[in-house]
Amino acid sequence: MHKDIATPKRTKEILEKYGFSFKKSLGQNFLIDPNILNNIVKAADLTGESGVIEIGPGIGALTEQSAKTAERVLAFEIDQRLIPILKETLAPYPHVKIVNEDVLKADLHKEIGQFFSKGQDVAVVANLPYYVTTPILMKLLEEKLPVRVIVVMLQKEVAERIAAEPGSKSYGSLSIAAQYYAEAETVFTVPKTVFVPQPNVDSAILRLTRRTKPPVDVSDETFFFKLVQAAFVQRRKTLLNNLSKFFKDELDKHTVQSALESLDIDPKRRAESLSIKEFASLANHFNERLNTHN
Repeated sequence: MHKDIATPKRTKEILEKYGFSFKKSLGQNFLIDPNILNNIVKAADLTGESGVIEIGPGIGALTEQSAKTAERVLAFEIDQRLIPILKETLAPYPHVKIVNEDVLKADLHKEIGQFFSKGQDVAVVANLPYYVTTPILMKLLEEKLPVRVIVVMLQKEVAERIAAEPGSKSYGSLSIAAQYYAEAETVFTVPKTVFVPQPNVDSAILRLTRRTKPPVDVSDETFFFKLVQAAFVQRRKTLLNNLSKFFKDELDKHTVQSALESLDIDPKRRAESLSIKEFASLANHFNERLNTHN
């Protein structure tokens, strides 16, 4: 049996053999704790029939753990220098395909359609590069990919923001955007000591379970997300102030105020106190109002 990639010793050997140096710009931090990797994979509930999408495999530590369970693994690695390393470290796993591409530019529907069988159970299991965590997650959610669950390691603070409940400091437009598409929960936190090089922040494992349909009905998704963002533009300001500014060309402050009151939402509340349901009724109300006026 070959040794796990993720041990500190084996990681060091691989990096030295290839003279690999970490690129700060790519947010490269490699995990050197096989137990944590196993727990990440466990959180995705994979079976022998599952397919896995990975983003930023590094030298293949997490890829290897997914490959031990899953039927096939598709990994996107942006750093050309890692491709020969991955070819070697993942040689025992012929069912792993490495694509040297920026996942943000990839046509994921096409890649999934070509690599996995139709209707296959697909999970995203990845240790995301910190500097592009949010854009990657939003792409995975917004493109409505045939993915059952997304289990990712990311900055603890970002994980908390995504899984936050109304009324908490972390709750914001990102929480609402993610929770519109998926149920979010932080599975466990990860100390910075299990990485090479050590990042400056602690990490967490976030599990996003895809919803079959959104928790609220909105008449216009784009407008809904815009309104949510506008409501949080200045967190300390009231809903009335933020929304009046957002609608300044179409509606006066008095109209915005009476609209809020008609929906039983106190204009003096702050955005962080509103549930996704309240935001949906706000968006639907204003959307209808603007469309009847135009």
